[in-house]
Amino acid sequence: MISKEQFEIEIDGIIANAIREDVGDGDHSSLACIPVTARGKAKLLVKDEGIIAGVEFAKQVFQYVDPDMMVETFIADGSAVKHGDIAFYVEGASQSILKAERLVLNAMQRMSAIATKTKTFVDLLEGTGTKILDTRKTTPGIRALEKWAVKIGGGENHRFALYDMIMLKDNHIDFAGGIAKAINLTKQYLTDTSRDLKIIVEARNLDEIQEILGCGGVYRILIDNFNYEDTRKAVKLIGDQCLTESSGGINEHTVRHYAECGVDYISSGALTHSVCNMDLSLKAV
Repeated sequence: MISKEQFEIEIDGIIANAIREDVGDGDHSSLACIPVTARGKAKLLVKDEGIIAGVEFAKQVFQYVDPDMMVETFIADGSAVKHGDIAFYVEGASQSILKAERLVLNAMQRMSAIATKTKTFVDLLEGTGTKILDTRKTTPGIRALEKWAVKIGGGENHRFALYDMIMLKDNHIDFAGGIAKAINLTKQYLTDTSRDLKIIVEARNLDEIQEILGCGGVYRILIDNFNYEDTRKAVKLIGDQCLTESSGGINEHTVRHYAECGVDYISSGALTHSVCNMDLSLKAV
């Protein structure tokens, strides 16, 4: 997993790039009709139901745009919200509020949708001991926001990117010449480069699981696209030799069944790639 410092760098980069993209050489709509001295106040109005996410991110955006803007928070990230709720008020230069508005809304609408979907999965897994993970199936450029939203919704983050964990999937295995060769080469690579990275290996059937176990040194086995019966067999075969993770098209209707097979984790790309934005507005008051 990436460090807190690296995560903060990612967030700072997202804000800077988004403002660059949106503002360019100036917010001419505001510059044309709003006096530079004008001050205003706006509220973040919820027009939907779900789990709110992105309040803390919004504060960072306002701070970046104008350090003099003040935010009064009423609803924290991770809270359940309904239509008509007010998450926060922001007060400051009217031009600054308008400059930050779209980035705040775009981010919070998507983050809230992801947090809401994640919370649905978390609730479905209650009592099983299985934890829900996100994946790298995120929107390019805003991965840190989407993974932050998963955490707010009660889920856990898988690896952040290609650099913070080794994950040997089917193509790696096939290109390397087989499971044993891929794993052994990976171990040697980590030794040669003095890197301390955990190794996850994907298995396509029970025979591959047996081969992975024979190599040793694997942190987690990805039990990919198995049915319930074979998942139970895989969990029994693996035992306490390493952690287990189910993946492959798992949704709200099947996630509990896979958890009941005894896996430690379930990963779902749907947490980030298949959500409908929460309806939020930033309204002048």
